[in-house]
Amino acid sequence: MASSDRAELIAELNHQARVSTMWTVLLHHAIASRSGINVTDMQCINLLQLRGPMTPGQLADAMFLTTGGAITAVIDRLERAGMVRRRRDDKDRRRVIVEALEEGPITELGRRFMPVGELYEKVMADFSDDDLRTMIAYVTRNNEISPEVIERVKRLD
Repeated sequence: MASSDRAELIAELNHQARVSTMWTVLLHHAIASRSGINVTDMQCINLLQLRGPMTPGQLADAMFLTTGGAITAVIDRLERAGMVRRRRDDKDRRRVIVEALEEGPITELGRRFMPVGELYEKVMADFSDDDLRTMIAYVTRNNEISPEVIERVKRLD
């Protein structure tokens, strides 16, 4: 493959990734709005579901929110909505741990993602197992480098 062909492929992949990111952000805004929460709160829930229980400080750091006011307001809203709970750390009773609940209103939030899975399943039916392995490798590698990308962005002036 000529280097110009590769450059064009990479440029097109970058463009399509940007378009995909835009649609993902808009989808998350739509689901959050229909669920009566904001997208930041929804991503906090997502983060807790993916990484497990966290302290408010850890959650604030991951979400680029200030400790104290901003993260406390998010946790308060999510707790009132019945989607998270605060509990004392079993090892250090001075620490508070925030965890996503598995039942209640959070199940309705998950239900709103069902059309996504259904439609993506139809799209994936057109790809071979090798294609899917390649996509998994690409997405996995992007996920692995994303924390470094975020750290670099945080250091920009």
